[in-house]
Parts: sequence; C-alpha cells; structure tokens
Amino acid sequence: MKFPFFGKKEKTIEQVEVNFDEIKAEDIVAPSLIEIKQNYIKLGERMTKSFFVFSYPRYLTTSWLSPLINLDSPLDIALFIHPADSGSVLKRLRKKLTEVQAEISELEEKGIIRDPSLDTAYQDIEQLRDELQTARERVFQLGVYITIYGDDEKQLKNTEVILRSLLESRMVYLKPALLKEKQGFISTCPYGLDQLMVHNPMNTAPLSSVFPFVSPDLSANEGILYGVNQHNSSLVLFDRFSLENANMTLFAKSGSGKSYFTKVEILRYLMQGVDVITLDPENEYQFLSEAVGGSFFKISLNSENHLNPFDLPTPREDEKPQDVLRSNVINLVGLLRLMLGGLTSQEDAIIDQALTETYASKDITPESDPATWLEKIPLMSDLENVLSGMEGATSLLERVRKFTKGSYANFFNTPSNINMDNNFVVFGLRDMEDELRPMAMFVILRYIWNKVRSVLKKRILLIDEAWWIMQSEDGASFLFGICKRARKYWLGVTTITQDVSDFMRSDYGKPIISNSSLQFLMKQSTATIEVVQKTFNLTEGEKNMLLGCDVGEGVFIAGQKRVALKVVASYTEDQIITSAPDEVAKIKEAKRQKQIQ
Repeated sequence: MKFPFFGKKEKTIEQVEVNFDEIKAEDIVAPSLIEIKQNYIKLGERMTKSFFVFSYPRYLTTSWLSPLINLDSPLDIALFIHPADSGSVLKRLRKKLTEVQAEISELEEKGIIRDPSLDTAYQDIEQLRDELQTARERVFQLGVYITIYGDDEKQLKNTEVILRSLLESRMVYLKPALLKEKQGFISTCPYGLDQLMVHNPMNTAPLSSVFPFVSPDLSANEGILYGVNQHNSSLVLFDRFSLENANMTLFAKSGSGKSYFTKVEILRYLMQGVDVITLDPENEYQFLSEAVGGSFFKISLNSENHLNPFDLPTPREDEKPQDVLRSNVINLVGLLRLMLGGLTSQEDAIIDQALTETYASKDITPESDPATWLEKIPLMSDLENVLSGMEGATSLLERVRKFTKGSYANFFNTPSNINMDNNFVVFGLRDMEDELRPMAMFVILRYIWNKVRSVLKKRILLIDEAWWIMQSEDGASFLFGICKRARKYWLGVTTITQDVSDFMRSDYGKPIISNSSLQFLMKQSTATIEVVQKTFNLTEGEKNMLLGCDVGEGVFIAGQKRVALKVVASYTEDQIITSAPDEVAKIKEAKRQKQIQ
C-alpha cells in the first residue's frame, strides 16, 4: 500500500512506521489533535473561536469591514449571500407596514406624542417596497461569520475585544457561536458550506458595502518601488510623474530616515534615466554622488565652483525673449532684496531700473538676439557701475559693494563655471556660512531653474532642509513659483524639512503642500504632531502611528490615497545610501583594507 506525503517520495506503510520520527511538521496536513469545546476549538497547539454578526445599524458605510481585513491578527471571514424571493419579501413588508401604521394610529388616538422611530420605519419600508416593485433593488439573506486564532485563551480574549470594539464602534454586533463552534469553524473554511445559517435580510445598496477588499493600495504597472504597504504587505510601486504633478513634500524629525528614503528614490529613478538635481545643506549626498558617478559641487565663499546670479535661460520656441528677460529681472529683485537686507519702495524701483540698464549695457534687450545672450552675461560689479551713476542710489551702492569686493565677491561676482550635463548633480552647502546660506540657495535655485527651462527633460529637483530658503518671503515665493510651474517643464520638486511648523510659518508653506501631489510623513515629535494632523487631515490612528513608528516608516499620501509605508532597500543599495556614521565608517574601512591588499 502506498502513502503519499507532501514534499517526500512515496513510501510504504512499513517505511512510515520505521521512520516516523523523521517526519517533519511540514509533511502533515492536519493537526495532531482536534478538541471541540463549548466556546472554542483546539487545533493542535492553536485555538480558534467563531462568531456571527446578528445586528446591523440603519445605515452601513462603505468599507465598514476593512478594519478587520487590515487587522494585525490571523482570522478567517466568510460571507454567505443567499438571494431571497421578491414576492414573499413584498408580502412580509406589506404585513409589517400594516403593523407599523396601526401602531402609529393607536398612538394618535390616545393623544400620545409620536414616536420618531415608527415614522422612520414606515418611510424605510415604503421606500424599499417601491424599489422592489420596480426591480431597482433586490433582497438577500446575508451571513457574516468570523473565526479568530490564538495560542491560548488569553490571546483569544484579547483578539475578541479588539474585534468587538472595531465593529461595535460602527454599531455592528457579534455573538460567539456557542455550542456551534464546529459549525462556525467549517463555515469559515473554504468549503462554501453555510452550517451556521444565521442570516439578516439586506437589500442591494447596503449589501454592496460588505465588499471587504478596500484596504489602501498604491501599485501600478510602471514606476519604481517605494516600499511595502504595511496595511496589507503589498508593494508600493508607481511613477510620480503619472500624477497631476510630480511634486513631493517630506516632513520628518531628525533620525527618522528621510535622507535614506530620498536616496532610495534617487537611485531607482536614475536607473530609469531620470535626471536628479539636489540641494544638499549637509553634504549628505556626496557619497551617493561618488558611487553613481555624479557631479558634486561644493558651494562656499572659498570654493572653486561659481554661480553668477545674472545668468539667463535660453528662451524656448514657445517663449518670448522679453517675457524671459522681464521674469529674470523680477526674480533678481527678490534675490537682491534678500541680499541687501530689505528694500524700501523707492529702492525697489531703483533696483528694478538698474537691473534693466545693467543687461542693456551688455546689449541684452528684448530686441537683441537671445542666441548671443550667454556670451555677454553681466556680473554684480556691472550692477555696481550702473548704480554709481543713478540718483538716490548711494545706500544701495554701499550695500552692493559688500558682494563685489572682499570675501563675498568670490561667490557673488564671478562668471558661472558649473557644468550640469551629468544625470546626477549635487550642490553641497555645508561649508557655506549660515547667514549666507539662504542667499546661496536662492542663487543655486535660480541657476537650476534657468537650466530646467532651457532644455525639456524629465528631472527631479530635491531641496533638503527647505526651511532655509523659506525664511525669507522672496525665497519662499520663488520656491512656490518653481513648484507651481514645474509640471510644465517635466520637473518634480521634492521639498524636505524637519519641522512642519517652520515650513508653515511662511505664507507659501501651505500652497507648496497643496501643489504637491505626493506627501510623505515620517516620525514626528509630540510638539509638532498637532500641526501635522491639522495640515494633512490625519486620523487619530495615523497620528499615533507617526508618534511611534520606526525608522523608515510613515504615512505616504499620493493624491487621494494614503498608506502606511515602510521603506525597503537591497543590501547593495543600503551600502551606497546609508548615512549612519558607524556604517559609513565601516564601509570606508573596508575600502581602505581592500586598497591595501
């Protein structure tokens, strides 16, 4: 006689008896013991308990069953839907309607105040009768059965408490299948057998709300892997450029993994041929840039890398030269307002005129050929010369000289010498003085924006510690303008900051968030969680998650969808992107040892 065992070759009974001790747990398809008790069943070392739903509220909301599907405990749910005969249902409804109407009339005759519940029942029955009569609705008998699992009675009890609280908060009530645990367990097994036969009549509309598979999901056929959906362990896979805009805002406290997440995204988009430009205040992306062969430019007063604030973009075919020139002058006024410590209304007008004359002195006018502009770009010293000949510009001239002479001139008064042809470009600002950092970020952003407007290509612009440029109204306004117009130039802007409160203090903070189709909220501090909850309309569950989540976890919002995301990376990716000091030290030491060998 042959005896099949899963994962093994066929054996005879004698062989099974001789080698019984060698049989592993995965060879057995049934528990060693099944013990049926009054209120639970013992299956080997595990215990089960079954329930049935016996009462529903008047209204059922969509996805009311989803908390059970997403519950972090093993359970089985069975839905049995049995069609009912409309003719017999109509007869019962007519009888019930007569009873309700008689009760209402009796109360009126006795002069007793009407009972609103009776009026509501009368209206519901009448409406259902009309819909059944016209075949707009059908009636079914619904049975909902649930089986939970646990290692002991205490665990079963804890799961039962959670189960009841989730459903009873929606006015859906359960009862345990006492003395019918066997029937309850079989009913929730994939046999299609309804042995409990505990049903509730339900018409089509509320029945549709029972559909359970409504857990949030973010998955597409193209794009990159962002991580794992903690609701249902599915993969979060999509392309940010497929949304209405490709902008993202990322808020997280220090050490929560925000740089790790952005580096994972950068690596994966680079593999898809998307260019990435990064403003890096702490030089965190230098190691990544070296690993992928990118360009890393250190920006400081003594750096060899220079950017000219007066640089102009090359007008595209659909742009008028006068519009490009005028827009550039307006942005330069904002930059100079920041550099010069503010401008009066009179000084604002003088600077605006002086900038126009500065460009004109180099034959850069709306009438000149834009193809010749790049050869004649003026410097800050040219603006100084123009101001020296203007009436009422004495104060402006003195303040401008700070950036044309001395230590500041090396950064603000030299021609640009940076090449952005690489697929991955990083501007490191760690060595720039704090007081100059907002100005430097403004200058870099203007330079990047000019390059983006000149050549249409799929790009991501990542601005780490964006609150630096948000400190000034002109800087925040310029950043908002980029976010608002980015989609036109195939650009996705990612703004990152540690403190949402700092970001929201600006009048442009909320609009920048509104113009970002993606938001990723990682671990938050108790001091800022209320602001975060209000800004992003978080539920209490999401709020509590952000207070206690681990590194690399958070709430990922894409359009109208939101999931609890856990960032995942391969070992190779982790070696490239990690910024933990101990890990970086180990990697450098390993490289050094390899070079010695």
